[in-house]
Amino acid sequence: MERQKAWELLTQYNKDHFHLQHALTVEGVMRWYANDLGYGNEADFWATVGLLHDLDFEMWPEEHCVRQQQLMRDAGVDDATIHATCSHGYGMTGVDIRPELEMEKVLYAADELTGLIGAAALMRPSKSVQDMEVKSLKKKFKSTGFAAGCSREVIQQGADMLGWPLETLMEKTILAMRSCEEDVRRQMEALA
Repeated sequence: MERQKAWELLTQYNKDHFHLQHALTVEGVMRWYANDLGYGNEADFWATVGLLHDLDFEMWPEEHCVRQQQLMRDAGVDDATIHATCSHGYGMTGVDIRPELEMEKVLYAADELTGLIGAAALMRPSKSVQDMEVKSLKKKFKSTGFAAGCSREVIQQGADMLGWPLETLMEKTILAMRSCEEDVRRQMEALA
């Protein structure tokens, strides 16, 4: 799916600043991971999956990853993208689509973690991930009252699914967010 068509589909069902920013962040994070893990030739696909992964969440949070399957089919989205985007809700949203491919496991692991990292960045004087360190993030991770909506259990399950120590997932996801932070900021300013 071309990026412009994916963006048009996303914005058909998502208007909220936070949801659009999250989609752009996960798009950039997934592109970074594709390149980092040796899937550079699939980077556009990984990025599209990141952009569309929460397609139905804003309007149908109680049907998250269920409703978007039909929305995507109606829009002509291919089965691989539908499977990949919906697999990140495995065990959480009533969806029984298990993350199977490495890309799907990365999405499952990194999606929730980007929220925690983003919240932690807002607490920093710089309001940025550019100067964030894993040590600082680990403290926020252990503080269950901080960004309580970000499931530590899902983040840990994602790391386990990938066979990575939690610190590796944190380090890589911080690097991924650094790589796209400025681009996401520019895109959000253009929407304002």
